[in-house]
Amino acid sequence: MNLEARTLRWEIEARTIVDDLSLRVADGQLVGLLGPNGSGKSTLLRMIYRLLRPTAGVVVLDDRDVWRLSARDAARSMAVLAQENSSDFDFSVREIAIMGRTPHKRMFDTDTAEDRRLVDRALIRVGAADLADRRFQTLSGGEKQRVLMARALVQQAQVLVLDEPTNHLDIRYQFEIMTLIRTLGVTTIAALHELNLAAHYCDRVHLIDAGRSVASGIPAEVLTPALIHQVYGVRAEVSVAPDSGKPRITFIPNEDPSRPRPCA
Repeated sequence: MNLEARTLRWEIEARTIVDDLSLRVADGQLVGLLGPNGSGKSTLLRMIYRLLRPTAGVVVLDDRDVWRLSARDAARSMAVLAQENSSDFDFSVREIAIMGRTPHKRMFDTDTAEDRRLVDRALIRVGAADLADRRFQTLSGGEKQRVLMARALVQQAQVLVLDEPTNHLDIRYQFEIMTLIRTLGVTTIAALHELNLAAHYCDRVHLIDAGRSVASGIPAEVLTPALIHQVYGVRAEVSVAPDSGKPRITFIPNEDPSRPRPCA
């Protein structure tokens, strides 16, 4: 399934948060959204998964306007892992994960053996099988993130929208989750902070600053020292990882943090 955002804009109280942003995620691609805090990444994703209605522009799934879909059809097509996932209810991990089956059920339908099989499989894939009977509220931030990723897998959507999917995860699980996402073969857009993860795993990346697109393309085209300095205000060296051939970024501390130096 193809995902496309066309000239999206979102404004609030006369402030433009996202300004005429367009992007396309082809069927099966993993596309990364990069940029500093406050750059508009999460707002852009919220418009894509229908939490915020755009001030202007349109989001389409295979040329279908997402706002013309029913909530059920949208949820069947698109699974979301958002940053705000607090729950006031003390569900078990298994109960949280099986919520991913909700778009596939009618009112009063009960959980089936197939539903339970999908949950067990998803928890194994994210390394959370041993947490199945724990209460969600007792988990660490990283454990919660893996369980919520399992819920997204259980939903069996053709599009994944992920807002910081590696947030709270230690290095091992960052790699495992990103590798899992790559092996799913579904259309995926993910906001990411770790530039090296984006460089290694993403087919294409979009660099965003102040709600505008600064650059887009394959990681080697976008993650250059000059563009990293322009957007993040830090110096960086970019080399080629010998094992993968992907860009590898090394950050260089500024001698005076109050006066970022231009890249050489």
